[in-house]
Amino acid sequence: MEATDHLHQHEYHDEHEHDHRRETAQAWLKTAILLALGAYFAYNIVTGNLANYINQRFAWLSYVAVVLFLVLGAASAWALVRNRGQAACACDDHDHEHITWRALAVVAIPLVLGTLIPSRPLGSAAINGDISVNAAVSANFTAFNSDPLKWNVLDWLRAFNGAEGAASFAGKQADVVGFVYREATFPAGSFMVARFTVSCCVADASAIGLPVLWEAAGDFPQDTWVRVQGTFEVGEFRGDTVPVLRAASVERVEQPEHPYLYP
Repeated sequence: MEATDHLHQHEYHDEHEHDHRRETAQAWLKTAILLALGAYFAYNIVTGNLANYINQRFAWLSYVAVVLFLVLGAASAWALVRNRGQAACACDDHDHEHITWRALAVVAIPLVLGTLIPSRPLGSAAINGDISVNAAVSANFTAFNSDPLKWNVLDWLRAFNGAEGAASFAGKQADVVGFVYREATFPAGSFMVARFTVSCCVADASAIGLPVLWEAAGDFPQDTWVRVQGTFEVGEFRGDTVPVLRAASVERVEQPEHPYLYP
């Protein structure tokens, strides 16, 4: 009988040690993930990559994330060091431990995707024909009272929507920056100068653009960032009568620091 009890105690001890080693390994891995997430958000802030993901109005959330993850990671690391590299026993709290792991796995997804996928703004590959030449006029839109030569693509589309017809823009000059977008159905000597609008993050991004006429349009490959200066005339695009920008000059430029436009 004593031998049987001793055997059961030995098996229980081995199982307990196995669980404790597993929990310790999990605790170290959790700590590494928390610290890596903090470093990842900090890296995106420092390098400017944050602008590729979210509206700048919400950039403060990333600063909060840096502090939160680094503090949690540091606290977890300190607890492990204080316990000589071992996790505190959570033998009576396994369900809580499993829930925590599932939640942490979800939180770690941005780290995995951000590491595997290079950071760059959306381009023509994300459009796939879904690009608009219309934009809603917001209540706080003040571009109508500013210099039209300072309007961006979004400003011009809002102005078009707020006007009675395309003819009212004939002869107006524009100076806009965007990336080259074209489809196989576009006539020769034409392209769209395009931008993405982002309300919150890239998940709600929408492509908008202005039709451009330029004889040497083929000199600029898809996704090339360009500055287009020219004059609007009434033309037809995708079967609709719209203002078309006849370019006087098209020059290659660097991608803007903030590639998205914010409604």
